[in-house]
Amino acid sequence: MSLSMVSWGVAWANAQLLGRYFDFYDLVFLRFLFGSLALAPILFLLGEKISFKIEYTKYIVPASVLFFLYNISFFLGTYHGEAGKGAVFATTTNPIITLILMSIIARKTNRYEVTGIALGIIGGSLIMDIYNSGIDDMFSRRNIFFPICSILWASITIFISYSQKKVPPFQFIFLCYLFTAILSFPFTSITYSELNDLDFYFYTNFFMVAIASMAFGTSIYIYASNIIGPVKSSVFIFSVPFIALISAKILLHEKVELTTVLGGLMCILAIIIVNFKKDLS
Repeated sequence: MSLSMVSWGVAWANAQLLGRYFDFYDLVFLRFLFGSLALAPILFLLGEKISFKIEYTKYIVPASVLFFLYNISFFLGTYHGEAGKGAVFATTTNPIITLILMSIIARKTNRYEVTGIALGIIGGSLIMDIYNSGIDDMFSRRNIFFPICSILWASITIFISYSQKKVPPFQFIFLCYLFTAILSFPFTSITYSELNDLDFYFYTNFFMVAIASMAFGTSIYIYASNIIGPVKSSVFIFSVPFIALISAKILLHEKVELTTVLGGLMCILAIIIVNFKKDLS
């Protein structure tokens, strides 16, 4: 489980480095193609039979569209902005945005959730440093993809939690990866010369983004959640923002701002407050 969190955190820095080789649509296609291929043996080892029913379409297609949009924003954000800061913002504010969306859908909330949301908003503002750079910088091309990533992943989380009640979890993830690869294929423009020029540096970073982060990291997280429960599993995610910061510092030589660390800690505290209430109920 800890290794899967490392793969998630490091993937943000790896994604920025991959932007030097292909455009964003090509990277999405390659990521999901090889992610689905790598997931197939895991399904086999777990004894999961890959099957497809026509009624699965209404769950898989919308999820695949969300995966496609999220990953385009993911690669655009890491290319134009700071991968470390983006990872901290997206991974720490995502549970807060998920909570806000669920509160709107369920039309109910409590003081713990309200406190968590308020802390999360303040923490997210610190991460994006809007108190110094202004609110306009939050929506600049450099930063706008990070909030988009957070909103899209919150939407994916909610939709998947519902869809996996209708489709077996591992099959659902595999089919979503495969359908997302198919969906992104018409947008690709990969040439033979681009493939011929790939080096070890590319393969190392691509392995982390497609195989380690998606096929391994996501699969382990889903499997562990069924064993130890979603609350205990979510605790491991608290390590992702700071793993991302460390990897961005090492791989991209990004400066780690104090406001980014403080904002990340506030968002983590917000998630703990919300989960503390859930543990009591």
